[in-house]
Amino acid sequence: MSAASASRRVGDLTFAEIGTALRASSILCLPMGSMEQHGPHLPLNTDTVIAEALTARIVQRWGEAFDLWQLPAVAAGLSREHEWAPGTLSLSIAGMTAHLRDLGREIARSLPSRNLLIVNGHGGNRGILEALGRELRGDFGLNVCAMHLGAIISPVPDAGVPEIHAGRDETSVMLALAPDLVRRERLSDAVGPAKGDAIRGLVLDPAASWPWSSDDARLSAQGVMGDARNASAEHGHSIIERVVAAAEPILKELRTASRG
Repeated sequence: MSAASASRRVGDLTFAEIGTALRASSILCLPMGSMEQHGPHLPLNTDTVIAEALTARIVQRWGEAFDLWQLPAVAAGLSREHEWAPGTLSLSIAGMTAHLRDLGREIARSLPSRNLLIVNGHGGNRGILEALGRELRGDFGLNVCAMHLGAIISPVPDAGVPEIHAGRDETSVMLALAPDLVRRERLSDAVGPAKGDAIRGLVLDPAASWPWSSDDARLSAQGVMGDARNASAEHGHSIIERVVAAAEPILKELRTASRG
């Protein structure tokens, strides 16, 4: 592998190197994020920063073992729940469907690998990825798995207020990955209402789906669903290690399911 391709980023290769660097059994890793409010202390591109950086960490840790290659990030997702906030950019369901189908078709056309790990940094993308995964497999022959970072970063507790959005866990990860983007002076304001039952009922209930919004005072304050006041880089690094470790069994299963 040349020095230029040592990063295992597909975009760092030349067109002439694709056929020798990538194989049918290679696994392509696609970071997916969003452009949406993340409270008064985190930037709009938080989910994309996290998805891209954690994809890079996964590729760094497991790249040789599983022949991983990182694709350019999808930086906008489905974020209508945050559309009240300036700067939030959300694709429509039809637009996201068309974009991901186009991307899947192009991957199948232009790259030798048919294995795709989508590293999803935004919870609002989950539903469409679950539905489109079957289409990407059935229509384009891609062996697909979506890894949802939010569920690994912030497991839902049995009691207390779940860390759903811009709370301690997500803020800690940003302090570890991109501390210059965190407005530390605003951390004291980054706390949502202590109403765990409302979040469980309107956002996390597996038996009912609601068109909830992050400007609902029962769920959040200033867009925060959680409490970022005790966030730390140390906590963020421990979460990052947990995410990278969690990727190994997912990659093993994806390899097992491979058609290549």
